[in-house]
Amino acid sequence: MKLKRKIYVSNSVPYFYPPKNDKARPSFIQYAINKAKNIDFSRTGLDYFIVATRNFSEKNRFIRKRKLNSHRALAMRVIVQAMLYHYNMLSKLVQASIEQLSDECRLSTISSAGNKSITRASRLITDFMEPIGLIKCEKKWDRVLGHYMPKLITLTPLFFLILDIKMERLENARYQRLGWINKGLIEKGSKPITLDEACQRCKDQQIRNMIKYRLDQHNLKLKVNRAKKLVSLNEVEAKQKILRNLISRYSVIELTVMGFSGLKKQVNIEYFFLKKLFFNDQ
Repeated sequence: MKLKRKIYVSNSVPYFYPPKNDKARPSFIQYAINKAKNIDFSRTGLDYFIVATRNFSEKNRFIRKRKLNSHRALAMRVIVQAMLYHYNMLSKLVQASIEQLSDECRLSTISSAGNKSITRASRLITDFMEPIGLIKCEKKWDRVLGHYMPKLITLTPLFFLILDIKMERLENARYQRLGWINKGLIEKGSKPITLDEACQRCKDQQIRNMIKYRLDQHNLKLKVNRAKKLVSLNEVEAKQKILRNLISRYSVIELTVMGFSGLKKQVNIEYFFLKKLFFNDQ
């Protein structure tokens, strides 16, 4: 009797689902994505080397060569499409986090406890694509929240070489994009910018957007935690706690202008907002 081979991944045939209601991508990006769809990465001859250690001793360090298995090759095909979709031609950065790429490629899994895992995508990127030189990852420290931001992913020339895309075509697309930006700047009465300046501006904007998003998510988490504590109380106790918080937040003049009815209305609004936030998080 022939035994069936065990499938050890949750989604053996991943597929890239672009974000809904997103703008049409530039023609070069569409061209590159179509090239990626038709490449079997398990047959491109890609190998990678793992530096392994025994007993953490430098003397016993050895190099082990491994081939790209079929499951990882399929995951790589869709990850490459997602990276190209979010690729900024000017900054050469992928404008998406590893978690977002994993979600859009259906590579993320949810445990029975409700915890999300993006291991399949993160290992593909950090243990394979980065070591062989397809991408470069850069970590930046978030001084506001006190830990690292999601990695900034840069696509290298080798990435496009694997897809059989000439660098001249990419450079032409970059300068075409720059010309479109400079046209808009000139119409507004501003000076045109160089390719390096455009690259730096795009990178800085991406970092600012990342910080803002993370800060918004952090503040939302704080509100959800506060909502959980308030919902555990009865309505009277919860509203009294909100009232004390509002009194400490506003000045005497603001409270006088607001009046008793205005303050009561504000308490009710915040109570029902936090209650709704709690139930939406369930």
